Parts: sequence; C-alpha cells; structure tokens
Amino acid sequence: MTIETMVLAVGPKDKDQLDRLTEETLDVAGPTGARVVIGHVFTETEYEDALENLEFDRTVDEVSANDVARRHASVREIRKRLEEAGVDCAVHGDVGEHADSIVTFAESTDADRVVIGGRRRSPTGKAVFGSTAQEVLLDSPCPVTFVRAGTK
Repeated sequence: MTIETMVLAVGPKDKDQLDRLTEETLDVAGPTGARVVIGHVFTETEYEDALENLEFDRTVDEVSANDVARRHASVREIRKRLEEAGVDCAVHGDVGEHADSIVTFAESTDADRVVIGGRRRSPTGKAVFGSTAQEVLLDSPCPVTFVRAGTK
C-alpha cells in the first residue's frame, strides 16, 4: 500500500508529545514522500477560548477553524518541523467532536494513515470519559498509528 496522504491529529492535550508525534510522522512521510495534513479539532468551548487567546478580531474578519488551527502554537511548531524536513504539509481545523471530526477528515482527504496521540487509561476511565484515540482506531477508514504519551 502506498502512503500518499497522512493526517496528523493534534489535540489540546498533545503539547507534551509534539516531538514524538512529529518524529513518528516524519518516519513515514519522509521516505514515502507523503503529504501531511495537520488536523486540529476544537470543541465549541475550545474554539471560543482559542479565538480569545489568539486575539482574533471577529468584528473585522470572518474567522474559520482553519485560521485558528494555523495560528495554534502546537500546530505551528509541527508545521515548521515538517517543512524543515522537506515534507509537504497543510493545516485543517474543525469544530466538533474530536474523534468524529478526525475520522470524517481522514475520509474526506482519502488519508492512507492517521497519526494520533493519547494516554494510557484504565477501562473505567475510558468508559466514563471516553477515548478519542480508541474511537479513531475503531472507526478510521485507514490504518492508525497511536503514539502513547510518556514513551520513547
């Protein structure tokens, strides 16, 4: 299977594992020449907070989730590293449920691979709080690389 398009899902809690997510993505995208689309999904609350924190003037311009994602610090850092490595990349933002939006985005970009980070949770924790990574692993239209936090 050829890998032409990868989706790198970056979430609000991934700041501590940006290096690992980027390295894992580069390990595949570099040799295959795949295009990487960095996806960042915001809940409604996260989106409103990001608009305020990034000081967008909504009275002057219409601001899209793509605009907000492009200015997000984590996304900028990853994009910079991918571009420095010569990887073709783009940014996509969305507002909605994290897992559903990532799966839909993987489908719409015809992704050949999704890279997503996550943390180890107990079965009870998954049942109570849900698991974005688990939902993506189960529902993704393509293979998923799971990058667990705290590993080397």
